Amino acid sequence: MARRSRGRGDQGKADGGAALAERPPVLPPRWDEVEVGTALPELRKVVTPRTLVRFAGATGDFFELHYDRDAATGAGLEDVILQGYLKKAFLAEAVVNWAGSPQKLRRLSASYRGVDMPSRAAAPRSFTVRGAVTRKWEEGGEKLVEVTLEGVDHTGAVTTPGRAVVALG
Repeated sequence: MARRSRGRGDQGKADGGAALAERPPVLPPRWDEVEVGTALPELRKVVTPRTLVRFAGATGDFFELHYDRDAATGAGLEDVILQGYLKKAFLAEAVVNWAGSPQKLRRLSASYRGVDMPSRAAAPRSFTVRGAVTRKWEEGGEKLVEVTLEGVDHTGAVTTPGRAVVALG
């Protein structure tokens, strides 16, 4: 008998997997169709404290500022904060969604320049990734593009700038 997951957002799927919204398939961009300035679709994430605990469990990053509100406020923060690697994972997700496959991602870097806090009922927040192609070239038989990325908090401040290199067909 299949076990039902009790996690929120799984819509009661018997296999415990999250119910994904049905989307029409989108073809990845072709290198010859992409120009410098081409924008990636924005990726908006609403991160809750539960998300932070789940990410901590998956990565082993149990630093208290990511899940213990008392520790965070004791350190002078307003609330717990998102893990840097979680924000970098969101940058990667935006690029992979656009490129069509994680195998196309050649390099990814991120810089953590600001703290982001989770969304709560009394203080709704989101983390948004936006990006654009900033360079296009061929190297070693691959057709590559560089994408400049911005992880943006709910106020519009860039807290996590990054770059990615992607191979396109």
